[in-house]
Amino acid sequence: MARMEVVRGDITQLAVDAIVNAANNSLLGGGGVDGAIHRAAGKELLRACEKLHGCATGSAKATSGFDLPAKWIFHAVGPVWSGGSHGEADLLAGCYRRCMELAGEHNAKSIAFPAISTGIYRFPLQQAAEIAVHTVRQHLQSSDVDRVIFCCFDDATVEVYQKIV
Repeated sequence: MARMEVVRGDITQLAVDAIVNAANNSLLGGGGVDGAIHRAAGKELLRACEKLHGCATGSAKATSGFDLPAKWIFHAVGPVWSGGSHGEADLLAGCYRRCMELAGEHNAKSIAFPAISTGIYRFPLQQAAEIAVHTVRQHLQSSDVDRVIFCCFDDATVEVYQKIV
């Protein structure tokens, strides 16, 4: 079974095959992780994302990593939290599922995820982390991915993920 680890750090600096971007539907950049990835990857990323014509919530699309150490960026569009009764959990799980599928399609053996939807989209951290770890763990059983990193922005997020992993 693949290794799952939790780190605190900057996802744009990780030397992995793929990093996951917590993107918005346009895929054209935004704040938080999305903005940081777009800045670090360089201007070619925006041009590549324009050609993808957006992405549905609960799914993900791939681009090259451009100027990043990662070969690939999987742009996952997580749900905005609306109280939990609007399918948010299923949509969030869909992001992680699709990223694991993309890892297979792009022969990525290592992948790093941020805490999708837990920033400005306000998804409750504990629930989001449980969905992330559970969904990834399910997919690892039939996957060639051998290393999964949950890259957290702060100590509180690290603590939550470490308890679940």
